[in-house]
Amino acid sequence: MTETVYPNLIDRFVRYVKINTRSNEASETVPSDAKEIAFLADLAIELQELGLENIRTMSDGYVFAELAANIAVDVPTIGFISHVDTADFNAENVKPQFVENYDGESDIKLNDEYTLSPTDFPSLKKYAGHTLITTDGTTLLGADDKAGVAEIIAAAEYLIAHPEVKHGKVVFGFGPDEEIGIGANNFHVAEFGADFAYTADGGPAGELEWETFSAAGATIKIQGRNVHPGTAKDTMVNALQVAIDLHNALPAGDRPELTEGRQGFFHLLQLDGTPDEAQMAYIIRDHDRQIFEERKRVLTDVVKEMNAKLDTDRIVLTMKDQYYNMGEILKDDMTSVDLAERAMKAVGVTPIIEPVRGGTDGSKITFLGLPTPNLFAGAENMHGRFEYVSTETMKQATDTILKIITLNAEA
Repeated sequence: MTETVYPNLIDRFVRYVKINTRSNEASETVPSDAKEIAFLADLAIELQELGLENIRTMSDGYVFAELAANIAVDVPTIGFISHVDTADFNAENVKPQFVENYDGESDIKLNDEYTLSPTDFPSLKKYAGHTLITTDGTTLLGADDKAGVAEIIAAAEYLIAHPEVKHGKVVFGFGPDEEIGIGANNFHVAEFGADFAYTADGGPAGELEWETFSAAGATIKIQGRNVHPGTAKDTMVNALQVAIDLHNALPAGDRPELTEGRQGFFHLLQLDGTPDEAQMAYIIRDHDRQIFEERKRVLTDVVKEMNAKLDTDRIVLTMKDQYYNMGEILKDDMTSVDLAERAMKAVGVTPIIEPVRGGTDGSKITFLGLPTPNLFAGAENMHGRFEYVSTETMKQATDTILKIITLNAEA
């Protein structure tokens, strides 16, 4: 069997990650940062030069493109989606480093201060014989999700260059702001035009995710009463101490570092302030919607009970749902999941089907009416200086995308 070659896959990926597209959580614009807008504009030009059709930029910043069917048989239209922004870690002056034929055992020196070691990151051991792309230790890499962007485009490029490969209509979407949780809030499902879709935004080879957390974010403001500590008895209300007491009132074992699998948690993201006033931020996660709702009630009740013991409502809680477990929808029609599983097996990748302890844009897009499970893209140790990706895994991800398209044409 002849190996499929994607001549521009890695070069395109390296070119993408060198461009800073970090999203901005403090922004009130959509997209959140001008860097994303510029990248997406350049990407639209690249897609046009590649030979894709009907390229347009939507009001939410998404760039859509299409590849017409080359068969007369009516088959479902498949979509592939990835995000261009990177997470809240230094993304300026990314310098990818190549480690050829990694032995699976040695430490990889990123710079004089940081080392990527199998002792700390056992995932490295499974990449013996692979070519790895790492950071130089000063930035993230951006394989989350520019690996997905490059893989989707490589598959499209292959189909355009090989018209003998039969396929139905395929649509593509590249968008901003996934890392700050708002990128897919207003995804234009009808305009996209797919019957089902995939985000290429997962981690190691074989990941196929159709269950996610349900998620909420909570901010808490605490107003204290600060007086001189020498005369504080029965007078001071230390806002920082109230924050500590509030955190300790939550279930002690329900934290990310103590949970796994389908277990949910309360994750304290921020705690700062003074005795006079303090601020806290939590994310709340669970795969089970009923337990998720109960977690929100637990936090709400803790705040109510503490306010009742204070002289006034000193604690103000603001809580907002962020996304829901897309498995609630996908379980009723597993067509997209089954097709991806068949495709992986056909290209020699063992499917790893587990609930993801997080979310993807596919979570929101699924609830907007477009079934969208998540495919692996290859990134490891996402969102920091120890991020890396295997070029072989990126090729496997591209193979999987291509095989999904060709298997669909046989339906």
